[in-house]
Formats: sequence, C-alpha cells, structure tokens
Amino acid sequence: MSDRGLPDPATLEADAPAYYRRTGPTTFRPTLRAQGAWQPGEQHMAALTGLLTSAVLQHEPGPELQPARLTFEILGLIPALETTVTVRTLRPGRTIELVGADAEVAGRPVVRARVWRLATVDTAEVAGGAGAPLPAPQELPPADPSRYWPGGFIASLDVRAERAPGEGRNRAWLRARPALVADEEVADLARLMGLVDAANGLGCRVDPRRWMFPNTDLTVHLHRLPTGDRLGLDTEQVVGPTGLGLTSSVLHDRHGPVGRAEQVLTVRRLPAATG
Repeated sequence: MSDRGLPDPATLEADAPAYYRRTGPTTFRPTLRAQGAWQPGEQHMAALTGLLTSAVLQHEPGPELQPARLTFEILGLIPALETTVTVRTLRPGRTIELVGADAEVAGRPVVRARVWRLATVDTAEVAGGAGAPLPAPQELPPADPSRYWPGGFIASLDVRAERAPGEGRNRAWLRARPALVADEEVADLARLMGLVDAANGLGCRVDPRRWMFPNTDLTVHLHRLPTGDRLGLDTEQVVGPTGLGLTSSVLHDRHGPVGRAEQVLTVRRLPAATG
C-alpha cells in the first residue's frame, strides 16, 4: 500500500472478464480492467460511474421514471480497493424524484452521485432538435488510446476515433470489451455511462505526458435513454489561462444524439515536464 492509500497494482486481478466482481450486497472489488490512467493503484472514474449508475437503476425501479440528469462529484483519489456503494431516495415523487448514490473505499467517501428521474409521457409528436448523428462506427478508423494513456481501463476499450488525442476536438465511438460486473447483466444506460468519463482523454488539447488535467466532476443530461453497447462522443476541450478547463461532449448511440456531458478540469504541468 502506498502512502496515499493506493494498492500495489500487481494485486489487482488481471485478465478478468469484468471491471468489478461483487463481494457482497453493496460491495465490489475492482479488477485491473478498472485501473485508472493517472495513478496505477487508482480506479478509473468511468468504470465507477457505470457501477453507480447501475446501482441507481436497480433502486426502486419504475418504468414511469427516467434518468434525466446524472451528476458525479469526485471527492478525491479512488483507490482500487473493495468499494461500497449505497443508494437512497433523497426526494421521492411520482413525477420528479432525486436519488443519491455514494461510493466509499476504506470508509472514506470517494464519489457522490445525484440522479434526477422524471416521469415519462408520449411526446413523439413534437420530438426533434437533437442534431445530426455521428458517422457510423465502421466509418471511423480504429484507434489505440493506450499509445497516449496507461491503465487497464483504457486498454479494455474498443475505440474508433476521427483524430488522435491532443487537438482539443474529437469524434469517437467507444465499446467496453469487459462486462461491468462479473456474471451480472446491466442496463444499456449503466454500460454506456461507464464510458462517458473517457471523453476527457480522447478530446484533450494538451499532451497527457506533459500535463495533468483530471476532472473533478461529471454531469450528464439526457433527452432520451441510450441503447446498445457503443457510446458515441462528439467532444471538445477548452483550457483557460488560470489552470481550469472544460470538456464538453454530445453523447450518441447508433440512432443519434442522446444528451450532453460536461467535465470541469484542473490543469497543471506534470513535475517531470517542468523547465
């Protein structure tokens, strides 16, 4: 164990079929597939986002209520250790409901999620305005983000992308090769929300070998539920002059746009890249 509470990555299960293995009713053990990119003993926020989303969807489910906004606050380093996920209804309602989900590691909160669920009605008659779909996955070339990013999570992805990272804009399709939780079926929304956080690395405008730009949050707004196993990203990144940045993405499935995602960044030069 490091002095920052991060485990030796050699202790993580390699070649696992999933990002997590369930160890109890509310506990999960991350595998090497969930390994983060910034620290080798850390969980990737994307994988944990999927796990929290799955927990929310299983909490008092009702087809009449649909997730509309999902916000994830990152409270610090996320060690790749057994993780406890708890869910509760914060604001019950028949048409508007707020659900909270929290992830803890070693008794310390690491991510706090809040999900607004809204009642569904038939608005097909007036639906529109979402914008054009992305090029189909087969129309974009295969990409290997492991050339720029370390970590088991990044290595687990099937990626097709228009550009290499570093230009500040990208269009890409992602698919997770492993399951989210071993031997468990999860909803398409949970599987795809487990990919959104990767937008920050695919659409970056600075070299991740010289700069750090971790996000402190992830907020997703949806106008319809995504389906399938591929997430499309139309992403751009802005870096301001005082160490703050913003990664903004339009999210797609094969049928077109489904919503938007925003990530606030803290940008700083890596110590080895100074001078």
